[in-house]
Amino acid sequence: MVVSAVGFTLVAQVVGEREEVLVLARDVPVGQVLKAGDLRVVEVAAEGSVVPVAERGSVLGRQARVPLVSGSLLAPGQVGTKAAFPPAGSSQVALAVEPGGAPPDLSPGQRIAVLPGPVADGKAAEEEVVSAVAGTVTGVRAPEAAGGPRVVSVLVETGAARRAAQLEHPRVVVLPAQGREAP
Repeated sequence: MVVSAVGFTLVAQVVGEREEVLVLARDVPVGQVLKAGDLRVVEVAAEGSVVPVAERGSVLGRQARVPLVSGSLLAPGQVGTKAAFPPAGSSQVALAVEPGGAPPDLSPGQRIAVLPGPVADGKAAEEEVVSAVAGTVTGVRAPEAAGGPRVVSVLVETGAARRAAQLEHPRVVVLPAQGREAP
C-alpha cells in the first residue's frame, strides 16, 4: 500500500507539472504585428511547440504568419518577419454574405461549404450553375451598416478560388470539423 501511495504521488507530480505559456487573447489577422494586448498567459501541461511566457519578447513586434485565433496556444512558427499565408495551393477569398446567409456564430477555423444563393428574381440561375466550394473561415467582419452584408474570408484550394469569387449571394453551411463531406 505504501508503494502504491508513493507511486501515485510521483505520477501526479509528473503529470501535474504545468508551465506558463502564451495564448491569443484575440484574433490576429495575417501580417498584423503582435502586441502585448494580443496575448495572455495560461498554465498548461505542454511539451514543445508552444511559446513559454519567458520567451514573450521573442514574439512581440513580429508579424502573424498565419491567421491567429483567440484562445489558441501560440506556436513559435506562427510569427515571423513575413507572412506565410496563404499556404501553397490555397487562396483566400472574401465573400459578402447577406443577413441570413450564414450562421450568426460563424468564426475563424470552421470548415464550411459556400453555396450559390438565389438570384434577384428568386429563381436559380439557369445559364451556368456554379458548384459549391469547400474551405476554412479565416475571418468574419461585421456589417458596415445595419442590415448590410458581413465579409467572410475563406481559405480555399487555388483551383476553386475563381468559382468561389463568382458565387452570387453566397450561402454558408458549416461542415463537421473533421471528415470528407463534400458540398
